[in-house]
Amino acid sequence: MRHGSIPGAHGRVRPLTLLGDPLLHRPCREVSDFDGGLADLVEDLFATMYAAGGVGLAANQIGQPWRVFVFDCPDDDDVRHLGHVVNPRLVEADGVVVRGPEGCLSLPGLEAGTERYDHAVVEGVTMTGEPVTIHGTGFFARCLQHECDHLEGRVYADRVAGRRHRRLMRQVARASWRR
Repeated sequence: MRHGSIPGAHGRVRPLTLLGDPLLHRPCREVSDFDGGLADLVEDLFATMYAAGGVGLAANQIGQPWRVFVFDCPDDDDVRHLGHVVNPRLVEADGVVVRGPEGCLSLPGLEAGTERYDHAVVEGVTMTGEPVTIHGTGFFARCLQHECDHLEGRVYADRVAGRRHRRLMRQVARASWRR
């Protein structure tokens, strides 16, 4: 994101990668070039996330295999968290395990009760290489864990078990975006 700019204002909206695309099921690669291409990717992630009505978006969700995600997400106290992280690592996920509704822009229109910790800490760097540590609680902790999962090649459906998983997979099979 360029200094002083509105996130996504200069980015282009890219097509979303949908469940079934192999890119969503492979771990993403570390970013080593901190150049204009990375800044453009971050802008495109914001533009695409806003256009799709999301609160977080990982690079592999727009067809890019890099360890980058953006977020504009409230926590349970309605405090807004806005930013991006490059080469993130989930270094803490603890507290109470909460099963809550979770959706994904790569599984449009679907949702399932998914268990996540109510506290998470992610470490990484900004697009300019500056270290960053992001602390999240409640819904924002869920978002951080969800986006880190994407970068490891997992989607929230991988965390749903039993009857809920079977029901979700039936919904996926019937989804119009699968045709």
